[in-house]
Amino acid sequence: MHTSKFKWMQLFLVLIMGLLALSPSASVAVAQTANPATGVLCTFGPDFSLTAQAGYIQMSDMNTMYMWSYGSPAFQHPGPVLCVNEGDSVTVTLQNSLPYGLSTSIIFPGQENILANGVLAQPEFDGGGMLTSLTTSAANGASVTYSFIASRPGTFIYESGTDTKAQVPMGLFGALIVRPALGSDRVYNRTDSQFTPTEEFLALLSEVDPYQHYAWEAGLLQGSNYNLNIYRARYWLINGRGFPDSIADNNATWLPTQPYGALARIYPYDAATHPYPAVERFINVGSEEYPFHPHGQNGLVIGHDGYALEGPAGQDLSFEKFDVNIGPGQTWDVLFKWHDAENYSPANPVQVTLPDLTNLTIGMFYSGSPYLGQMETMPPGISTLNQCGEYYIISHNHALFQLDAFGQTMSGPITYLRIDPPQPNQCP
Repeated sequence: MHTSKFKWMQLFLVLIMGLLALSPSASVAVAQTANPATGVLCTFGPDFSLTAQAGYIQMSDMNTMYMWSYGSPAFQHPGPVLCVNEGDSVTVTLQNSLPYGLSTSIIFPGQENILANGVLAQPEFDGGGMLTSLTTSAANGASVTYSFIASRPGTFIYESGTDTKAQVPMGLFGALIVRPALGSDRVYNRTDSQFTPTEEFLALLSEVDPYQHYAWEAGLLQGSNYNLNIYRARYWLINGRGFPDSIADNNATWLPTQPYGALARIYPYDAATHPYPAVERFINVGSEEYPFHPHGQNGLVIGHDGYALEGPAGQDLSFEKFDVNIGPGQTWDVLFKWHDAENYSPANPVQVTLPDLTNLTIGMFYSGSPYLGQMETMPPGISTLNQCGEYYIISHNHALFQLDAFGQTMSGPITYLRIDPPQPNQCP
């Protein structure tokens, strides 16, 4: 099971991407669902109840990992994606169910005037004057209610403010999305930040040092004395999963505590019928930089840490980026689209002579045709996971040593961009 899984994974990583092209566009109309199979899966506010607790997740090398996380109410990793509107009075009630009698808390970088149980949240110190928490915490078994006004739109982090060197790497973090007053189909209060509502995606990047997690699983003494001088990430995750689990749907049944997939699924951009791009919200809660690279298209960076990239008079300061380098604690908002560049079709064929089949490796997501929406008979002995002639373009972290799961290569923060043919089509 373990060996065959990774042989399968390595096979379709060499998918023939160079043959991908587009047939003429048609009208696109996608029904938005409350629980989409792909894309951002919101927990809607403005009032939330979270429980800090311990649990387990499955790693892509089939190991299990002891984690802490914020549940709503059951354990999940990462914490729920909290979605609110600009101007909302947000309340987040945190119940502390961490083991070993640990205190914990939540901080909301980018939000102002945070109240804890109705008074201004304050840092906490021990009897010797040492800082123990960046904000008001809850003792084990107790709760604390944070409140604030979501005063500006954008993409934000929420995470533990208590013993951050342990609690954040152990998994106490999540994403906060504030929708702008101009509309939930915008990232910011700018008309040029409009996106297709069904094409909104999250890339929450994190890391795991399994020895730190093993130490906490063993007990308070080992965990609290873990030597951070030897800290070293050996797993890297996107939305709490490693590849190939990362391309599975949201709420995949075999990942009961890891609800968020990372596959981006879009339709071709067309000025008349599909005029708005998709958006990817990048978040880094790890300790390393993540230079994330979606193949096949540059992204238009429109925001950073919850601020639109604009000048003092509202000038557009957005810029294209081949590789989005997200630093620790940063968020980036990036618009992207895929469009008909050459208008290839069977009537306008790709001018490429394929090598002999013995010199090719055919990936499992190849449809047998270089044309969008077309499927052809595959050679004998070759199977395909392609459903309707869609295209797949890989997206992955460009720090290649991070494409790893405790020494098993071709894992980690890897996903795909799936481009479906224009509707009507036979896609499920």
